Amino acid sequence: MSPDECHVRALGSELSAVESVPIGRLLPADSPRRWGEDDEHVRLLAQSDAPLPPIIVHRPSMRVIDGMHRLLAARRHGAREIRVRFFDGPPEDAFVLAVKANVRHGLPLSAAERTAAATRIIRSHPDWSDRAIASVTSLSAKTVGAQRLRIFGSPGRSARVGKDGRVRPLTAAEGRRIAARLIAEEPSASLRSIAKRAGIAPGTVRDVRERLERGEDPVPSRPAAATAGPTAVVPRPPHAVAPSHPAFGPDTARMSAETREAMFRSLCRDPSLRMTETGRLLLRMMEIHMAADHRHIAAAVPAHCADSLSAMATACAEVWQELAVLIKASAHAPALPTAPRRSTASAV
Repeated sequence: MSPDECHVRALGSELSAVESVPIGRLLPADSPRRWGEDDEHVRLLAQSDAPLPPIIVHRPSMRVIDGMHRLLAARRHGAREIRVRFFDGPPEDAFVLAVKANVRHGLPLSAAERTAAATRIIRSHPDWSDRAIASVTSLSAKTVGAQRLRIFGSPGRSARVGKDGRVRPLTAAEGRRIAARLIAEEPSASLRSIAKRAGIAPGTVRDVRERLERGEDPVPSRPAAATAGPTAVVPRPPHAVAPSHPAFGPDTARMSAETREAMFRSLCRDPSLRMTETGRLLLRMMEIHMAADHRHIAAAVPAHCADSLSAMATACAEVWQELAVLIKASAHAPALPTAPRRSTASAV
């Protein structure tokens, strides 16, 4: 049994003893069911004389985890109380428990509902392997992997927990990007803490932190000789000087969305930017590009103006490139000597 399955089973074993709770205190479930509860199933439960199992409730929110049909049947009977077992864990684990319970018994979840549940678990538990999530949702690992690819576009973590309990790293680059995000979110976190969560060495985390402080991409660029090939040379516009700073160079295209967002959040917390008009203007300009869904926008562009918009997008990219070069040059330019002031006494 995988550690993730053991974790789900442990969630069930951590439930409280059975208690009688007033029905009026309970809130609707955060259910994996897309279309709500089935009235016919509620009617059949209400007609049954057999005692029904206690429902499971998330104590912090008082939302039903498992047993909404039983709760509605009890209300139809006119009951004021219902037997409950409480779960005290986080909401994300409560949802996993709800999916596991509804897949195994009661009114089964449809394939579409299980797929939607898998998508949500991928987001809340991204370190779980495809097979582990498949074991919770009763889907194939291939289906879960397809959903992960749709969400992240690429494996979004440096390591995943497999069904055998072992943590397997994916790539060092992904680990560096995760570390960059964690550093931006928790600047005071220790190197060891971030290293453990990102699946990389503390020394690598230190290098990532230093790169971010210098404004560089957390993933070092590979030597040109290692990546050189028979590619055509694209002439650069005369006004665009090739920047030497890695953050503004070719690595920018390879920077993951996660890393860009982490770097942007870090800049937003910088008082030297937030407290100046120019800094706020820059952040607002960047925010528009960060929030935009480029693929959705491109798909909605009318065909008759596609060429013009493409040309304008290229022109805007050139403007940003110029700005990047100017910022870099300004930051590293030597201070100009101050000219001596002329005495007014000697002026003619």
